Formats: sequence, C-alpha cells, structure tokens
Amino acid sequence: MARDQESWATQGLNLQRTIVQETVSNNSTYHNFIEGVDPYIVKGDSSSGLLPFIAEGDSGTEGQGDKGVQAYCFRMTLTNHPENRILFKKPENYNELDYELLFRNYEAAEVPIEEMYSYGDPLVPWINAAMPNRKTDTNNQKGFSTDFIGQNWEYPEASYEERAKIIGRHRGYQQGLMWTLAYHPRIPEKVRNKVSQWGTCKDEYEREDGWQQQLYVREARRMISGYVMSQENCEGIVTVDDPIGMAAYGMDSHHIKRYVNSKGYVSNEGNVEAYVKAPFPISYRSIVPKKEECSNLIVPICLSATHIAFGSIRMEPVFMVLGQSSGAIASLVIEENKAVQDLEYNKIREILIAGDQVLE
Repeated sequence: MARDQESWATQGLNLQRTIVQETVSNNSTYHNFIEGVDPYIVKGDSSSGLLPFIAEGDSGTEGQGDKGVQAYCFRMTLTNHPENRILFKKPENYNELDYELLFRNYEAAEVPIEEMYSYGDPLVPWINAAMPNRKTDTNNQKGFSTDFIGQNWEYPEASYEERAKIIGRHRGYQQGLMWTLAYHPRIPEKVRNKVSQWGTCKDEYEREDGWQQQLYVREARRMISGYVMSQENCEGIVTVDDPIGMAAYGMDSHHIKRYVNSKGYVSNEGNVEAYVKAPFPISYRSIVPKKEECSNLIVPICLSATHIAFGSIRMEPVFMVLGQSSGAIASLVIEENKAVQDLEYNKIREILIAGDQVLE
C-alpha cells in the first residue's frame, strides 16, 4: 500500500503539468454543494461539532497520496410502473441528521431550485437514465446524492465480515436518502412529487425490498507490478511496448472526501473528469505480478495502475477486453509451461491478434 501511495504522489505531482498540456480537468467542480452550506450541527457554531460524514481537516494536498477511495453507491433499478413498483420505505435505523446537508443544500439556494445546477436533472440529485420496461439505471449526481462519500475507505483491506457491514451501511444510507427525497417535509414539494413516483422493482432482484445485493465498488485494492499504468499513459505521453488491449474512457473519479473549505462551508473533494484524446494501450506487465511474488497469476481487473489511470481503465468494456486477453494468454502459459513473466511478448501479440484483439 505504501508504494502504491508513493506512486500516486509521484503521478499526482505531474497532474497539473500534464493536464494543463493535454486535458483540462475541472477538479471537484461537479457534484458539489452550492456555496453557503453550513457544516456544523448548530449553524455557525463550530463547538456543536460537524454534521455526519464530514471529515476533520482540509481537502489535503493536490497530488499527495493517501488512503482515500472514490465513493461507492448502489446503482439502482427503479420503476414508475404502479403495478411493479415498491415504494421507498423509511429504514428502521433512519437518522434525520444524516441528511441535514441535503436539506441545507436546497435551503441555501438563492435562485429557483431548477437553477441550482447547470447540468443534470433540474430537481433531483440523481442520474435517472431510462431503460426498457419503464425502468432506470439510477446513479449519483450533484453535491449530496447516492455516493456515500468517505464511508468506504476501510473497504479495500477489510475482512469479508467487515465488508458486509460496510455494504449494509451503504444500503441503509441510500434507502434513507431515497425515502427522504420522496417524503420528508423539508425537501421541496416539487422534488418530493417527482421522486415519490418512483420505487424499486418487484421483478428485478431477489430481495423483497427490490434492492440489489451488489454494491458498486468503483475501486479497491490493486496490484503493484513491474509496470504501473499512469496518467501519462492515458494522455499518450508515454506509450507501452507490450499492449494487450486498449482503454478509452476519460480519467474519472467520484468524490473521495467531504470537508470544511476555507470559507467555512462544506465541500466535496476528489471528483476528476479529464477526457483522453484517443484510445491508449494497456501494458502486459501491468496485469502480471512481480515474479518473486507469484508466477502463475494474471490480473485483468485489479491491475497495477495509479488512482488516476485506474479511473479510466475501470470501465466494464475495458475489463472485458483485458479478460479476453488474459484468457488467451493463460492458454499460452499452459501450453509453454512457463511463468507468466517469461512469455515472449511476440507470441502473446500473435495469439491476441489471431483472436481479433485490438492492440493499437
């Protein structure tokens, strides 16, 4: 972990330089609070303590490594079909204070709530993308939404039992959020009227409440191999000579931390949205461990990459590409009875091209 953090820091020091040269990233501009949201339990009184889920301290130093992890959430499948809809329910452990920042964000608006943000749904902090059969793929958007910011930092190295508890807290938070948006009297009526039309689906998942089992884990532990994919690879400043597939998504991170900014208001920190100019190749060395650690393992998902680079690589189509390549390479390893690190790249390239893999 320490070396990974060191790598993050090294890459991060180049962050402003390379982004200025290549791709502009509006760091933490999106999915944030409007200005003026007080962070304290009693407004204006720091002695009353911070509201839930606000971290002590400042935003941190840009480019410096830490143990922060971009936020997780449940990607919800909702429906507004009355016969298939399960209305949002108030969780048994509901704590109204957990949503105080949501109330205050609406209440701090000095313009009509439809004009609070210049992007996304004009009323509701969500991306409610339409799917077939009057269903949705619903995701995080704006300052206080489905992302449980800062509450997943222990997940990567937690035991399975501890992870189950973290998942439970995420589900409880998000269930409470949806009930709050749909029914709480401090939420603007326009918002309540819109959200209350929706609910989870009776026919989508096995749980009786319509919630899915799988938490959206955007990043967690990653391998540190002989080659660490970095922002310079994403931007085409450095190109690898042993490609096994291509990535193309922008360098993307959801928020990581919620803190009190220099003006004394609450802010989110960690969002990065920097697009890549063209698809870029992923190194074979980044998906195999150091030989002294393991010689028969190929890692297409938790590969060796910095936080910024993994923000691009972490998309499902890229994982499919890397999975296809990994399977083909595994067959070659078995055929030649060699350590994964000892394969000749020319043979890897030959078998991948034979399988119609795109390498450049």
